[in-house]
Amino acid sequence: MEIDKSVVAEALAKVKDPSSGQSIIMRNMVLDLKVEGQSISFTLELPSLNTEHKSELNFACQAALQEVYPDASVHVHMVSNNPAAQAPARVLPQVKNIIAVASGKGGVGKSTVSTNLALGLKALGAKVGLMDADLYGPSIPTMFGLSGQRPKVETLYGQPKIIPLDAYGMPVISIGFIIEPEQAVVLRGPRLSGIIKQFINDTIWPELDYLVVDLPPGTGDIQLSLVQSVPVTGAVMVTTPQEVAVVDAVKAMNMFMLPSVNVPILGVVENMSWFTPKELPDNKYYLFGEGGGKKLAKMANTVLLGQLPLVQAVREAGDSGKPIVLEDHPDTQNAIMRIAENTARQIALRNEMKDPTQMVQIKTQ
Repeated sequence: MEIDKSVVAEALAKVKDPSSGQSIIMRNMVLDLKVEGQSISFTLELPSLNTEHKSELNFACQAALQEVYPDASVHVHMVSNNPAAQAPARVLPQVKNIIAVASGKGGVGKSTVSTNLALGLKALGAKVGLMDADLYGPSIPTMFGLSGQRPKVETLYGQPKIIPLDAYGMPVISIGFIIEPEQAVVLRGPRLSGIIKQFINDTIWPELDYLVVDLPPGTGDIQLSLVQSVPVTGAVMVTTPQEVAVVDAVKAMNMFMLPSVNVPILGVVENMSWFTPKELPDNKYYLFGEGGGKKLAKMANTVLLGQLPLVQAVREAGDSGKPIVLEDHPDTQNAIMRIAENTARQIALRNEMKDPTQMVQIKTQ
């Protein structure tokens, strides 16, 4: 039987990369594919030759090709694409940018900003995912109408992997998909860290331009676990104009700006900037004061990404499971899309002007 190179590629597309769960063809790991008579040879490029599942990956390629061409002689040559061959494999290699959405205190609409920012970036044509890292108060299942749904689990090279749920064409993961809605989350540092790492390392995320991470308010174990587990591209700070919200947001912002953490602040979103009654759409009432977002942005030497009004439709959309950016509410939609556009622009500038963020390393004495 004559061997067709396209059939070989289709067979190899079924083999998954252990680090990302993505096809090795999609990850561009297969190089120099050659067919000569009944011989198939190719190079498999790995992040490190010390990859834990290297031999299993080899056997998986062999098995996939033997299935379509049982008489073929298959030769797999493995190389490292990392000059430092001893370096560990990169975390989430299929994700280009990781955006942390943070606040100093609860109740400022951080999850509302996270969900609408993610969908806004998606509306701009980007591939976006959302990780709900607010383990104590996961709001994402409600905001996407996914309460009570459970993610599927797939076994990859002997390890269980979580398949994110789909929310309006976007992969989403949350502890709210794993526990009962009324169940209290009572966890301390090591357990919190373990869940965050599971959402990162044991979840099959697709190719993404942006992974938006909705953090809990304040500074704590979850924030530290995130920056220790992945290289965060930058943080978006959420505040209201109110002074007490800004004071708390400064503390959360300063955590990212610590020399040992060094996560750039992409910008500030000011939520609840003014109240506009439905019956008086042209009126603005500044219930929480003015200028808090600009003040916070100035402190971080960054930009105000945008302002969101306090309107009833935003609350209704979040409670109904369809975020406001997807509803017919032009003023709020336009405000969210400006925030998404400004965030994408800030990330592009950050990547052009600064070196990639490094994961925080904890030094033991």
